[in-house]
Amino acid sequence: MGYLAYEVSVPPLRNPGDVRTARLKGPDVQRDFVATSASRFATPQVFRVAVREALKAKPAARGNVIVYVHGYNNTIGDAVFRLAQLTHDLKIDDLPVSYTWPSAENPLAYAYDRDSALFARDGLEEFLTEVSKSGARSITIVGHSMGSLLVMETLRQMAIRNDRQVMPKLNGVVLMSPDLDVDLFRSQATRIGDLPEPFVIFTSSRDKALRLSARLTGLPARLGNLKDVEEVADLDVTVIDVSNFGTGGLDHFAAAENPALLKILGQITAVDAAFGRDNAGRAGLLPGTILTVQSATSIILSPVTAITGN
Repeated sequence: MGYLAYEVSVPPLRNPGDVRTARLKGPDVQRDFVATSASRFATPQVFRVAVREALKAKPAARGNVIVYVHGYNNTIGDAVFRLAQLTHDLKIDDLPVSYTWPSAENPLAYAYDRDSALFARDGLEEFLTEVSKSGARSITIVGHSMGSLLVMETLRQMAIRNDRQVMPKLNGVVLMSPDLDVDLFRSQATRIGDLPEPFVIFTSSRDKALRLSARLTGLPARLGNLKDVEEVADLDVTVIDVSNFGTGGLDHFAAAENPALLKILGQITAVDAAFGRDNAGRAGLLPGTILTVQSATSIILSPVTAITGN
């Protein structure tokens, strides 16, 4: 396990959701995300001190840390810049921390990456423990694509171990376009028991990457392109369908890349009120159709032409 810190410059000349990095000619700081500094922490203890000091210097975070777990075919740079973009575009006050697992960084290495994600379970548990020991009051975990498999497997093993260091501090879990078998997810969630609240799953029927993943597994769908909330109706989860918001590409990360969707999500100042237990509270924040099926809530978001301060 290595512990590092980066300072990232977010370019002013870009559309929300865009993450452009330097080309061969060198970075254009007006248009490219650039790491302006990098440092390595010698020990986990030094890392914990750094997190504690960063939280003190960021009072708006209120001791909250958001941990991002990247997906398939990602470099460390991809993960760091994506987290910087999400933090900036969604106006997230929490202290952003990235856990990077050893992806092959090759679009043809799907099986390798899946094995690597499973290999990284103990590392993620160790990492979350270090973040918790840093003095973080609460932790929110965001997993994208195959990173969602890693998140769920890690939470499952921590629940089996009866963890008392990290699990009580979990302030919510967000799975974005999860590349995860639905039955496997149900098995993991059942073994975890009481899921962290809120537990949010972003899905899209447009997701071309998950269609390919489903073909590779021989099944019709993955959790991230779930069409019927009935399949997870007995679980206390909120499924947010963003199929109406395309990006023109693979549509595998619409919640991070679509400017209109980012604008909607950026208006949500209280995650509990938006994704929690009160349907009436959600309706005013998220334009769309809200359905409650047993324990699960399904929200089908709709594009809007304008959002006001009201």
